[in-house]
Amino acid sequence: MGESTVGRRARFGVIAPSTNTVVEHDFAMIRPQDVTFHTGRMYIENPSLDSDDAFEHLLQEIRQSITTAIRDVVTCKPTYMVMGMSAETFWGGVAGNQAFTKRVRDQSGLDVSTGASACEAALRAFGAERIAFFSPYQPIADRQVTTFFIEAGFSVATATGLRCPTATSIAEVPEQQLDDIIDQIDASDVEALVQVGTNLSFVRQAARLEQELGKPVIAINTATLWHALRANAIDESITGFGRLLEEH
Repeated sequence: MGESTVGRRARFGVIAPSTNTVVEHDFAMIRPQDVTFHTGRMYIENPSLDSDDAFEHLLQEIRQSITTAIRDVVTCKPTYMVMGMSAETFWGGVAGNQAFTKRVRDQSGLDVSTGASACEAALRAFGAERIAFFSPYQPIADRQVTTFFIEAGFSVATATGLRCPTATSIAEVPEQQLDDIIDQIDASDVEALVQVGTNLSFVRQAARLEQELGKPVIAINTATLWHALRANAIDESITGFGRLLEEH
């Protein structure tokens, strides 16, 4: 058999919750030539996120369905795995992300980019140490994200969760609300701003805010795709989506 006629540079198996409408959209906007995305979806029966307990229940659903999603997507023979969901990759701090990455590698036989690893690498690329972040999450998840960043060696000035009531309502947060959040969490001593939560489309907005604020503004979908591209020796500058893809 010959080489695939599509995805000659990379074929990314993207694992996303069944409730997510943003990851594929954001990745498609950025997509370099001859890179393709092939999604394995994790079935979410109950998308409620309106409390800490509900958030933990949704994570249990993810943990139960991710094995099937990976099983299914690897049948198209992707060359690399990308996590199109973020909360689970931050859970348990640095060790939790490492263990999660190992589980995906062991099952898929492929290397993988996670949101947590990508955000850490992006911040190091910019040399940022003191950060502020926001998420669509409940407090229980924001504490996990904070722990990850602190364990990774960063100082977290502010962590703000939007407390979206469902997994699908994350995609409904208006742009103006995110501008307002950035205005609230930015400060002169904050060296970089980070957004987590892959169903929150922030890619173009982050690029605009970088220009306005004069500091890195990292959207998790941008960072995760950047991390995957660079891991596959796809190193060209990509304009229009912020400094990370343009400069690093």
